[in-house]
Amino acid sequence: MLHIILYEPEIPQNTGALIRLSANMGAYLHLIHPFSFDLSEKRVRRAGLDYHELANVYEHSDLDTCLNSHKIKRVFALTTKGTLSHSQPKYQHGDAFLFGPESRGLPSEVLEQITPEQRLRIPMKNGARSLNLANAVSIMAYEAWRQLDYADLSSK
Repeated sequence: MLHIILYEPEIPQNTGALIRLSANMGAYLHLIHPFSFDLSEKRVRRAGLDYHELANVYEHSDLDTCLNSHKIKRVFALTTKGTLSHSQPKYQHGDAFLFGPESRGLPSEVLEQITPEQRLRIPMKNGARSLNLANAVSIMAYEAWRQLDYADLSSK
């Protein structure tokens, strides 16, 4: 099982799209409060289509609660400040990928909890600021799943 963690997501449509992605991969999707929308909101449901019932979505009051409740051992933070490319580590079942809010990314106090070797970036051309959250999560999640030979994640 892979874990996708959205720290204080802001855009309901991105979260809806990632509910759909996690359902199709068999990954856990963790949402860290606060976020300003309700999961039953029309924009979330529309983006997620009918995948909500197929997805493993969990809400947590804070990041520590999320990590402890699921016994997550390795966390990789995706950030434009990372020095290691997202495709360099060798991923394992149970790894987690942490993404920050769309408008500001992960706060420095959260990034400081992650070792520099586990702060990753998705390559972009010089001068580009960031990718859409749903696109970045998709790139990262599929790279990890590819390394695991597209194994059935739901059985791990």
